[in-house]
Amino acid sequence: MSELPPYWLRDNCPCAECRDPRNGQKLFQINDLPDELTIAAGTELDGNLEVLWSDGHRSRYPLEWLTAERDGDGRTEADKRLWVAADFRRGVPEADWETYLGDPAEQAAVLAAVRRSGFAVLRGVPALERQVLRVAESFGYVRVTNYGELFDVRVEPDPNNLAFTSAAIAPHTDNPYRDPVPTLQLLHCLENSATGGDSGLVDGFRAAAILRAESPADFAVLTRTPVPFVFRDRRTELRADRPLIEVDGLGRIREVRFNNRSIGTLRGSAEELTAFYAAYRRFAAITLRPELQLAFRLDRGDCLVFDNTRLLHARTAFRQDGGRHLQGCYADLDSLASTLTVLHRRTAALDAIAELFAGEGAGEYLGEAVTMAEHMLQAAAAAEAAGAPEHLVAAALLHDVGHFHGALHGRDLMEGQDNRHSDTGADWLAQWFGPEVTEPVRLHVAAKRYLCAVEPGYRERLSEASEYTLAVQGGPMDDRQAAAFAELPGAADAVAVRRWDEQAKVAGAATPGFDHFRPLLAALMN
Repeated sequence: MSELPPYWLRDNCPCAECRDPRNGQKLFQINDLPDELTIAAGTELDGNLEVLWSDGHRSRYPLEWLTAERDGDGRTEADKRLWVAADFRRGVPEADWETYLGDPAEQAAVLAAVRRSGFAVLRGVPALERQVLRVAESFGYVRVTNYGELFDVRVEPDPNNLAFTSAAIAPHTDNPYRDPVPTLQLLHCLENSATGGDSGLVDGFRAAAILRAESPADFAVLTRTPVPFVFRDRRTELRADRPLIEVDGLGRIREVRFNNRSIGTLRGSAEELTAFYAAYRRFAAITLRPELQLAFRLDRGDCLVFDNTRLLHARTAFRQDGGRHLQGCYADLDSLASTLTVLHRRTAALDAIAELFAGEGAGEYLGEAVTMAEHMLQAAAAAEAAGAPEHLVAAALLHDVGHFHGALHGRDLMEGQDNRHSDTGADWLAQWFGPEVTEPVRLHVAAKRYLCAVEPGYRERLSEASEYTLAVQGGPMDDRQAAAFAELPGAADAVAVRRWDEQAKVAGAATPGFDHFRPLLAALMN
């Protein structure tokens, strides 16, 4: 502990006084911390480091977090799979569009492929105008440029870019003259019946790594020489001065800009220019090595998503003996990375809930003839059979999850102490679900007390265990309490969940397993 810099440690204090618990943002400025800050005392306890600071503040850090390796934003070569064409001899990363839309795991796999390998292909995307925008919006936001929110890649009578001709296009990145450059590009094939016009990709990070290995001096030249990239037409004038290969502060490859058509006039001494062009030519030759060039054909309904800061894309020439029409748009990696992280977070949450059903859920349910998991699955099945909206099916499934998280997992309740499991469960679920799910969970105990007060014969239908817990939880409401409950926004939903709760105590009843409800839960998560 003595080796940890005090200001680093205090700056990363995770407590609610130091960080907003909703978003993790810090609630203090670095200069708010006192001068000569020191650790007054530190103790390791239950897998955590507990620190008392010289100013009286207390912090608690998981030891696993303290010993974690340096991480990054996933944008450098350190977090990529650098490849050559032969690595995809069995096929490129791909997925069916409808499966991608309906299965969070499939969507996560596609986005992870884009992030790690630089690209993926979605098959079966409807060959409709503007559909490429829907693909981009499935994980992020469209970047609007001077080409508009989307652009058509087809032969134009008066093209302002060679992409809008039938000529071959050498490996390149798009929009290097823009700062910031669009970090993702999408190309959706609406038609491709022409002879030729095959697509190609080159891993620019792999090419740059080869240059670094074969000629470190040339690599250094291309990382330190700002190159003027320029685009102009009748309505637009764009310029960005950036190196062909950009590295981060640790020297790791982070971005490649490579577009011969867009390089303007580089100025400098004869020595600088000679060194640059030698390095530029060497790098260009590497990008054209056959083993680096992955060739494939986009057919109708295929949509290619790729990293425009890493992959160079190309096209063979084609004859105008058939139609070739792609629609493209730009997007950005930060949104894709955000969506992927959220998908992983949701997967982890669903895994945690599933483990509760499989583990503690196998235990007895408050003296009833079913286990806790059987009870909740029966409640969800009843809601589903009744045609309830998805948020109520989820609430019925999760209504007793608070029993898993009480200090004694619900045994207090059967020993005469209210464990307030409805509040505990709702608060825990609020990490991932909105009030349409959490409030029926929070109110389902109150709903039993309400129904016992206002519905003749309801109380007589309670099981022996439910009658016992009713008394522990406060008994039937009085008239004033019942009237107040009925006015609550979630009261009607809570009553519905309560009725399914009472039905869900049948020994041996057949129900779907937790995995049946998993897609529904995933769709409702924040």
